[in-house]
Amino acid sequence: MKFDNVLSEINGFGKFQMKLVLIQVFSRITLPCHFLLNNFMAAVPAHHCNISALDDGDNFRNLTLEKKLAVGIPAEQDGTLSSCQMFSKPQYQHLSGSNSTEDTLAVQCQNGWVYDNSTFKSTLATEWDLVCSRKGMNKATATIFFIGVMVGAPLFGFLSDRFGRRPLLLVSYLSSMMFAVLSAFSTSYIMFVIMRFFTGMSLAGISIISIVLNVEWFSIHHRTFSGIIISLDWTLGNWLLVGIAYCINEWRMLILAATSPLIPAIIAWRFYVFSCCAFCSMKTIMIYPFFLTCQYVKFECFSPPFFRYGVAFTYYGISLNITGFGLNPYLTQFVFASIEMPMKIGVYFILEKVGRRPGEAGALLLTGLCLLINMFVAKDKWVIRTSVAVLGKALSEASFTIIYLFTTELYPTVVRQNGLGYTSFIARLGVSISPLIMLLEDVWHLLPAVTYCAVAVGSGLVASLLPETLNTQLPEFIQDIEKPREHK
Repeated sequence: MKFDNVLSEINGFGKFQMKLVLIQVFSRITLPCHFLLNNFMAAVPAHHCNISALDDGDNFRNLTLEKKLAVGIPAEQDGTLSSCQMFSKPQYQHLSGSNSTEDTLAVQCQNGWVYDNSTFKSTLATEWDLVCSRKGMNKATATIFFIGVMVGAPLFGFLSDRFGRRPLLLVSYLSSMMFAVLSAFSTSYIMFVIMRFFTGMSLAGISIISIVLNVEWFSIHHRTFSGIIISLDWTLGNWLLVGIAYCINEWRMLILAATSPLIPAIIAWRFYVFSCCAFCSMKTIMIYPFFLTCQYVKFECFSPPFFRYGVAFTYYGISLNITGFGLNPYLTQFVFASIEMPMKIGVYFILEKVGRRPGEAGALLLTGLCLLINMFVAKDKWVIRTSVAVLGKALSEASFTIIYLFTTELYPTVVRQNGLGYTSFIARLGVSISPLIMLLEDVWHLLPAVTYCAVAVGSGLVASLLPETLNTQLPEFIQDIEKPREHK
């Protein structure tokens, strides 16, 4: 008997399924808190060179701060003070209105930087001076974290298929908490990025195991609902991150606060074990024949790598760049998070009516269109830029929501966890590269947007080539994917 048929006969959408979803809320809201943490933890506040070394006596000492900056720091073309350069000696002629300056007098910051602490008390950038020539190191913190996620996805996929979902879920809870706490107490940049790597690797287990657990235990007709309902945890976590970051503007305490939901998650894990055992014991006679027929076989990934890569690359390209819209980072993040809820509700009805393939392809193509439009909108028109960006964020969120459900339905049961782990590996490769794309603005200011747009459109075209899985039985064995899908 097919397992989907078993679930349908014993109520594939009952108290057990709802408990399964609710028990995992605590762990799943931790994911966006860490995945998007760099928007606040690695924020770069306004800064300028420390010009205290220019003090040449009473003339400089008696100037106001504004005048000291005028004689000590060169101005950019738009009139703002340079963030990375200073004068080698005071330019007092600027006080009389003269702008004549010898180019040779402008040098890189010699004595560190002074940061505006009005929004953020401390960040990674202010802790280790990750600005100007070292700004790539700041972006690299996100990249290294997502490389950890990339490594953790196939690792936990393989181990959970071998040793079971529940034990590995607990391992991911405990290891995520341990490495996150260690990263908060890092004494150097090197120690921090190593701990963030292992934090990302551990969190990958929570991400992929929880999704498979939920989808596998819901019947066919409720599978779309399960995919959407667990994706709402991401929105809740996104809101939680904004609230925590607004209240805590010191990066070490921010990491600890973002990790705290794992404490009730570990407690709730015990209840999950008991609930599952109770459910399984009641249905042993019906489920037993199914497990007798299971066998493990080698399976090649048939979900196109570029597709998963492109979805993640585009989503995080938008999500990890919340500046440049004329709003403070907290408000921008809150707006980005708030648009997710109505979009996910809309996605539920779209998936039920038009299916996974056209929904995914359409979301990606429209995301690329929004990115294209914003390339031609001036930065001073922040209302238009923000509106288009929010729409693009909503559409990229829709594509990300669909892809997890879509990919899970494509894999047969015997290798579903393993397969999802490997495709997540490809996706996280895109996420790892995504933050670094912003460094291309030094080559051409529109190059990052062009890159994100091209990948979104390309991924949408690839998505249109995948098979439709709406209202079809989950494949259980490798040979099932070679047969026409059975619709229910």
